[in-house]
Amino acid sequence: MIVLVIIGILALDIATKYWAFHYLQPVGSIPVIENIFHLTYVENPGAAFGILQDQRWVFIIATVLTLGFIVWFLRNMDPDIKLLRWGLALIVAGAIGNLIDRILLGYVIDFLDFRVWPVFNVADISVVVGTGLTILVILFYDRVLEKGL
Repeated sequence: MIVLVIIGILALDIATKYWAFHYLQPVGSIPVIENIFHLTYVENPGAAFGILQDQRWVFIIATVLTLGFIVWFLRNMDPDIKLLRWGLALIVAGAIGNLIDRILLGYVIDFLDFRVWPVFNVADISVVVGTGLTILVILFYDRVLEKGL
């Protein structure tokens, strides 16, 4: 089931970036809710908030190492901690989505623009939600085990 979630999120990320590249890039930005939410094509050669611009190989190596560790951890962890497995699966899906962009394009395609936050994509959402779940499991580990989550 976890593998299907990873594949599903990855497919959604690839499809939306494909759409953004082919249909949004020529127009730049489309207001969905004026001054609140726009679809805006951005090529981000850096990390979150555009930091570490043009450090492509640093991101590729760090992502591959992180993915390797997470996959190893998933294979060796207690299978009863389901919420942690879901959180890590979401991180894996998002990391692979952005890794594909970095390898193939040299930048990550972003397009979801709330105007008060840097532009982001489906892979970013997956990483953030997965990280949030992972942090919750760590903070409330005893309760998670007790409830069988």
